[in-house]
Amino acid sequence: MSNWQPCASPGILRDRAELLATIRQFFAERQVLEVDTPVLASAANPDAAIESLASHLKGSPHNEPFFLQTSPEFFMKRLLCAGSGSIYQLCHVFRDDELGRYHNPEFTMLEWYRTGFDMFGLIEEVETLMGLLIPAIEAPATRISYHTLFEQATGLDLRAASRGDIRKLAADLGIVVSPQHPDDGLVEMIFNTATLPWMEQQPAVVVHHFPASQASLAKLSPDDPAVALRFEYYAGGVELANGFQELDDPIEQRRRFESENARRRERGVRAMPIDEQLIAALEHGMPACSGVAAGIDRILMIRNSQPDIASVMAFPFAHA
Repeated sequence: MSNWQPCASPGILRDRAELLATIRQFFAERQVLEVDTPVLASAANPDAAIESLASHLKGSPHNEPFFLQTSPEFFMKRLLCAGSGSIYQLCHVFRDDELGRYHNPEFTMLEWYRTGFDMFGLIEEVETLMGLLIPAIEAPATRISYHTLFEQATGLDLRAASRGDIRKLAADLGIVVSPQHPDDGLVEMIFNTATLPWMEQQPAVVVHHFPASQASLAKLSPDDPAVALRFEYYAGGVELANGFQELDDPIEQRRRFESENARRRERGVRAMPIDEQLIAALEHGMPACSGVAAGIDRILMIRNSQPDIASVMAFPFAHA
């Protein structure tokens, strides 16, 4: 017999509504504009670690696929380039091959951009909002750089480590290492594995200044180009938000897109069409800003002491 009932209880559904209202009030008080952008687009994020869902629309030019967005980032940056000022968005986003305790192919994201903010200015605002949304968390969070935490957890100085050191450490941690495995991918896997026991004991942690190889769409530090102006916010070992001091150089942006597509081809997966409209917007000029994306379902999970995000969704993937 079909199980038609929702997974989330009425109480959690009400709490979701209250949380969304609190977020909107938070940004209204700060005069940050709420925006609404398309979910379906002709371009997609080429990040090799993220898979987009494609849709073929009748009558589309050359039968090219359109993509359900993994984040509203590209559209929001086009708004920033057009003079929107600080903006935020609450929306559904989609990622293929993501299903588990903390993942659902469709989930709710909060993303916002603050013009004139550097990375640490945005970190302060993230800490304030998280303290408001999850009262059990005391702001501010413990702040620690990626390299410091990596060495604290593994005993290895990442800056001085050789390729052999990294591969041996991965193997010692039980990570399956293949000859084709890229070093930066192993570093990320080591970090996630080795730091988790400590992270789980902390109410809230901000990890900042990621390695340049994990810059994604963040600027590199002008003081140290080996690190990126990127941060992540964790509560009880669960990643809740990922933020950047945003890259605004169209030439570097294109280079990173092409680099990610090269990595995708090496893995034997489809390269993504480059968002030429974003590149054109960056050529026009984007104000200096920092931006962050946060997972609403994970926040609700922590806020309600639930075991997984399916428990706070009306209809997760298995019930959709």
